[in-house]
Amino acid sequence: MALAQVQPGDVRVPYISQTVREQIRDEIKGQVMAEAKAGGWAAPNETPAWTKRIRMEGDVRARYESRYYDMANSNIEIDWRSLNSGSGYDVNPNTNLTLPSLLNTRQDRKNLLRARARLGILADISDSTQAGIRLASGNDDSPVSTTQTLGGGLGKKNIWLDQAWVSYQPASWLTVTAGRFDNPFVSADELFSSELNFDGIAAKVRQPVGDSKDVTVFGTLGIIPLEYSSDNAPSRSQAKMSSENKWLLGAQVGAAWKVNSDNQLRGALAYYNFRNISGEYSQPCALYAGADGCGTDWSRPSSMQKGNSLMLLRNIALNPLDPANTPQPQYVGLASKFRLANLNARWDSKVAGGTDLRIEGDYVRNMAYDKNDMWARAKGGIMNNFGGTGGVTQADFKSGGNAYMLQATLGKASPAARGDWNVLLGYKRIEPDALPDAYNDSTFHLGGTNARGYYLGGAYALDKNTWLNGRWTSSREVFGSALSIDTLQIELNARF
Repeated sequence: MALAQVQPGDVRVPYISQTVREQIRDEIKGQVMAEAKAGGWAAPNETPAWTKRIRMEGDVRARYESRYYDMANSNIEIDWRSLNSGSGYDVNPNTNLTLPSLLNTRQDRKNLLRARARLGILADISDSTQAGIRLASGNDDSPVSTTQTLGGGLGKKNIWLDQAWVSYQPASWLTVTAGRFDNPFVSADELFSSELNFDGIAAKVRQPVGDSKDVTVFGTLGIIPLEYSSDNAPSRSQAKMSSENKWLLGAQVGAAWKVNSDNQLRGALAYYNFRNISGEYSQPCALYAGADGCGTDWSRPSSMQKGNSLMLLRNIALNPLDPANTPQPQYVGLASKFRLANLNARWDSKVAGGTDLRIEGDYVRNMAYDKNDMWARAKGGIMNNFGGTGGVTQADFKSGGNAYMLQATLGKASPAARGDWNVLLGYKRIEPDALPDAYNDSTFHLGGTNARGYYLGGAYALDKNTWLNGRWTSSREVFGSALSIDTLQIELNARF
């Protein structure tokens, strides 16, 4: 049969079978989806790529707490932090007959309900860079506790910026972190509270040794600003003070050894130099004539708990027209200097058919401790830690520069799976000037130094990342006036 002759202006439309049409459709669809995935703007059943780089973590704790005080305790324990936060306490009995703020030392405080909440966001910026932010609860800006006491008329509770950091790992063995971050050092809570975060910069190295990699060496360097001078101090003076910044410079080296499948050892040696945190006795200052403070007011600590030996800071000039009735508002500062050597050791093993056992110890020596130097620097103006006999001479002054902790934990140190459990027993002795009292655990002796005693506790995981734990601490003073404090804590924790 002859084909039809094509005429000018005709359009030829070829026939495409159903099979070919479906093949073309699938190819076009595949090409479009591939371009969408590559562009990051569409992918079936997938979340955006940025969500894979950001994760959240947090924990919530509900606590029942009771505090028990011995009725034989001294009832004159000054709240030095409160004294330092005001305009000074007038020590002249001719112009001031009121007592300074005092701590409770005899009346039990039972059935306290308290809570802690922390929420963090972590971002993997790249393979070598991370950043993190964490918010936390807390009664106040204390560096050692994020626990909030409930009640308060059912009012809303405070939220604080607990962490904010950027971390860079230029090599597998080196990590540098800047901002506000978790404690970078291996330590125990008689020195640094488990809730303490550090400001500044820290560099950490960690490197396995040998072919078996059973031994790992590590080290940390930290530059930690504790307090900066106020830009405008003295506020009512044309002549401003020079910078008197306070620092913690820390260095630590250590090693971990996997002896075998059941035994691991870890040890670390650290040196902490607390720069410019000690009190300084001022030149004579004529407050009666309108002087805006004294020259060493900056040396009073911004954070403190209790226990460190304290000295008067102000050398107040008396009004020559009425010396006996010249007000003498005083601040106090740390009498000792602090350069700490810290040895930390831990042994992890298994006993009784595979049950975990952890033995750990920590020792601190203040290499700068010198009782005679403290007395001389204070010009005799030491305010506490006397022998308890009523005398306030140099012979009555009692202190010490050593601290240690021993603890044994049977069971899982950090319960995570349902049925995990542990029991622990420990002992602490912290002499008054072994370390700054501002930064250690706020439960034992309710924080600070000049404390010794034991503690025991246990934990049981009710569900995944949900556990119940309890702790009892019993402590008293090392030197000076009687101060015995026992604390009971029962907690329900959840981590996510």
